[in-house]
Amino acid sequence: MSKISFNIRHLRELKKLSQEGLADELNITRARLGAYEEARNEPPIAMLIKMSDYFHVSVDAMIKADLRKTDMDSLLKVGNNRMLFPVIVDKENNDKIEVITEKATAGYLSGYADPEYIEKMPLMGLPFKVNGKHRTFTIKGDSMPPLKTGDHVIGKYVESIQDIKSNKTYILLTKDDGIVYKRIFKLNNNSLELHSDNRTYLPYLIKASEVLEVWEFVCSMKKDDVKETEASTEEMMKILLNMKAEIESLKK
Repeated sequence: MSKISFNIRHLRELKKLSQEGLADELNITRARLGAYEEARNEPPIAMLIKMSDYFHVSVDAMIKADLRKTDMDSLLKVGNNRMLFPVIVDKENNDKIEVITEKATAGYLSGYADPEYIEKMPLMGLPFKVNGKHRTFTIKGDSMPPLKTGDHVIGKYVESIQDIKSNKTYILLTKDDGIVYKRIFKLNNNSLELHSDNRTYLPYLIKASEVLEVWEFVCSMKKDDVKETEASTEEMMKILLNMKAEIESLKK
């Protein structure tokens, strides 16, 4: 049985609806809904979108996640829908942070909404309490000095482009360029102007519709701080874990 079949049934039961009740809400027959729930037929894209709008759960989450095993409160709310961002915590209930390593960066565009991809990411913690969903990204290039290739930035997830503040730095996941770290100037809710702190790189415009994720810069760690003998992923994780936090001072 596919995930979408038992997810439809699970979401229906969460709303305490019968098959007939949900079928009426979706303007389809009970038999058609039964076929979806029993995996005898799969809903077309138009119907998936209709269900997504009705349940306020993203199509990605409905297709890729087993929602029976997922705490709905652990899915981040983006607009009217809940997206597939499982929040991983340790024994003390502190958020763990996925680390998008340099090697993993290339596949992030296709795997960012795939729970199986995210589950394989290395995890780190911070020696202080963080609120909200955070993720660590590896920098490429020299467009945002003093950071350069191999350095790390920790970003906090931004739920809406409307929450972007001009002249602040953000990590963006874009459809065409993948992961980019830039200083953002918001022209309006439909377009953004991306600036590099290295003035040899010209600013450029991007449509808001091209942006898949936004992460607000929180703090960073330079690769130069790591000795060559410590440059393994494991050692990088240890250093990240023990780094001195700058979040509170940055917030102030």
